Amino acid sequence: MTIASRNVVVPPGTPVAAWPYEALVSVIERGLVADWAVLTREIRVDPWGPVARQVEEYLSYERPAGVGALLERVIDSARTAAAASERAEVAREVDDLIARSGLTTAVFAERIGTSASRLSTYRTGRVTPSAALLVRMRRVADQVGSSRLT
Repeated sequence: MTIASRNVVVPPGTPVAAWPYEALVSVIERGLVADWAVLTREIRVDPWGPVARQVEEYLSYERPAGVGALLERVIDSARTAAAASERAEVAREVDDLIARSGLTTAVFAERIGTSASRLSTYRTGRVTPSAALLVRMRRVADQVGSSRLT
């Protein structure tokens, strides 16, 4: 799709993230469903990326009928899905660290300074551990895992 509006020309094949802000505004204001689909795909790929941020910025001062609410919902749902995926990834890492350590869940929890029930919430993804606690888990898994090999 070639976008030509005001003083902006975006050649076909240009990645959406490389479009100037004015091109995004043109697509939102004057585009068709196929044009908006290009934006929504990019937002789903990178929900906190430059396109999502610029669309958010535009929606903070303009509310185009129909498409504004659509783009807002796309951003919200993409971020919700990304957050769930990230929680699941952290839960898999916690589970892997426990397995790698060779310790029981209760002993691993004690070694990182928490309870087995709290550790269980990290393993299921219901709760995400702090960055500091995740670093501590990695250290314990590395220390205990390597000492078992020697």
